[in-house]
Amino acid sequence: MDDSLGRLYDQVIEAKTADPVTSRTAKLMRAGRSKMAKKLAEEAIEVVIDAMNGERDAVIRESADLLYNLVVLWSASGVEPKDVWKEMNRRERLFGIAEKWLKSSADIKARPKIAAMSMRRVRKHR
Repeated sequence: MDDSLGRLYDQVIEAKTADPVTSRTAKLMRAGRSKMAKKLAEEAIEVVIDAMNGERDAVIRESADLLYNLVVLWSASGVEPKDVWKEMNRRERLFGIAEKWLKSSADIKARPKIAAMSMRRVRKHR
């Protein structure tokens, strides 16, 4: 599996300098990490909705979109697939492949808030 993501990553790197009119990847890169993160979140939500609705084929399609957007964001963040595989291997040695690292309350407090709700403008629809 990492081979496919590795090839995708290489293609994303190559597309960074492409024409944004013809390359979705180049367009995302020029839009910035904020836009990339938004696209990643949208795809994740679509996977969740399709999974909840029992739409297996849609889950497959949306998962491919999710992985694409994840790789684009990795690229913009200076993360390579090998970095993620290294972390996966470390976790497997510690906990087994199916377990996730438990986050301490210190880890949670150290993370910056994305946006405070009070700072967001809320429009009222009439």
